[in-house]
Amino acid sequence: MTTPNRASKIAQVIQKRQQGVIVFEDIYDPHNAAAVLRTMDGFGFQTAYFIFEKTQKYSPRQVGRVSSSSANKWLTIKSFTSSRQCMEELKGDGYTTYATHLYPERQINLYSPSIPTLGPQIALIFGNEHSGVSEYTSSQSDYHLHIPMAGFVESFNISVCAALVLGEITRKRSIDGMEKYLLTSDQQDRLKSQWLTM
Repeated sequence: MTTPNRASKIAQVIQKRQQGVIVFEDIYDPHNAAAVLRTMDGFGFQTAYFIFEKTQKYSPRQVGRVSSSSANKWLTIKSFTSSRQCMEELKGDGYTTYATHLYPERQINLYSPSIPTLGPQIALIFGNEHSGVSEYTSSQSDYHLHIPMAGFVESFNISVCAALVLGEITRKRSIDGMEKYLLTSDQQDRLKSQWLTM
């Protein structure tokens, strides 16, 4: 049974949900993934795609409940068995893809005042803890985001990287007018119907 307070909270959260997909490519440690799911919920991103091609498959809804603070319960999660399958679906659905991966010819500073085609239909791709985004996914991505670093290490932990990227994308969208990037009315209605039955 849904109480009035719970229904009100659900409505408030749904009204702030952003469009966009967060892609996890062969994330080895499920607790790292769970931490990113928590960050997604905190910034209002609703949809996560998991690719299990080179790592053992796990259920994002069942693991890391402590580190995700049960955020995984409220997110839309879909799994793929290959990077090709995921990228083809993203492209077919009209998403512009951004890989968090060093690619000198096409890399874009995350903090640049203007990031190309930063529209509602974006997919932000985070790669494996050890090897990063795969060569295939890198070659198929439209753009590559680079986080400037000032120390000796060359990369952040995936949960830190995701927090920085999602936070900066949210900041840029807020400046531009967040209403452009929120879920559509139909998407909000479907999500509300789903959540009220949970």
